Amino acid sequence: MGRWLEAVSPSGRLLAVAAVAGWVLGAVLGWDELVLLGATGVLLMAAACGLTLGRGAVEVGIEIPKRRLQPDESTRCAVEVEHHGRRTLFAPEVELPIGRDRVEVFDGGREVEIDGLRRGVIAVGPATTVRGDPLGLVRRAVVVREAIELFVHPVTVPLAPLGTGLLRDLEGCTTNDVSMSDLAFHALREYAPGDDRRHIHWRSTAKLAASTQDGRFLVRQYLDTRRAHLVVIVDGAQQSYEDPEVFETALSAGASVVKRAATDEIDTTVVAAGHVSGRTQHVLDVFARAELGGPALPESATRAAAAAPDATLVVILTSAKHSYADLRVAVSAFPPEVRKVVLRVDPAGRTTRSASTAFSVLTLRQLNDLPALLAGGTLR
Repeated sequence: MGRWLEAVSPSGRLLAVAAVAGWVLGAVLGWDELVLLGATGVLLMAAACGLTLGRGAVEVGIEIPKRRLQPDESTRCAVEVEHHGRRTLFAPEVELPIGRDRVEVFDGGREVEIDGLRRGVIAVGPATTVRGDPLGLVRRAVVVREAIELFVHPVTVPLAPLGTGLLRDLEGCTTNDVSMSDLAFHALREYAPGDDRRHIHWRSTAKLAASTQDGRFLVRQYLDTRRAHLVVIVDGAQQSYEDPEVFETALSAGASVVKRAATDEIDTTVVAAGHVSGRTQHVLDVFARAELGGPALPESATRAAAAAPDATLVVILTSAKHSYADLRVAVSAFPPEVRKVVLRVDPAGRTTRSASTAFSVLTLRQLNDLPALLAGGTLR
């Protein structure tokens, strides 16, 4: 019953109330004209409701060739509307919302251009059939096709391979876990039953036998290494930014690093304003979903540490409002052996680099300075 009441427009509700009231009042006062007007209004409402019955045998096909865009790009949306069964004078139209402020109406197949986009996720749909009467008394919408998401990624700048410069961490990170088979040589020890004989260090064994007449064998011992795993955290807390454009710059800088890491085939985990990247997602989709107003920086760091326990390099992007103590709390979510870099966006400052025993701090004035900042070369 509630859904039917929502389908009635304000003018339809006014007509229904006036028709019933006029009919009753005319019957009480004996005014035939008023009864006739009331009956006419009731018949109009009944006819309007009758025109909205049924779902309308409509099939909608939506095809968008490019669903991941940059803010300055555009794409085309092809819509095919097929009416099954007998067409009537009041066949339902198809409405297709595009974003929040645009609605396209279709009665057949055609293309529309989607442009003027800003970073974010743009919903195309859901497509609905609209049935109603010519007077607009009743209007009922039925969803016939779910929404399709367009991802508008942040602006990025090209970076040098991450195997050079300040983010060099491509060869893995050694741990304190001793292994009998790895790349990082640790020490020699005496052979024990069960050891792989291929790891016997024959030269050292021969020297030991020659000097001490000892028949013991020496085997190589290694330290486990881990494949490089980059973690990028973009602070999305409202209190961290006085200007939303600083947040957009932080997202663009983080997306640039992640895009380069994907090219270099480095395992990457992203936490952007509380949104955590998934294994099935496109690498930059999480930046499109990020909105200002996410959790505080320490909470985002905790989420990232839980999502990537094997992290070897962490890059945190935030504004210049955080003190050194605040940044130290955030990086403490990761073990000491993990390398940490904090990139602060400060449009009023200078692009600089500084380092401490716990983490490195980079200050970025504008996005175009990022390649030189990460390359470790001379800054302007």
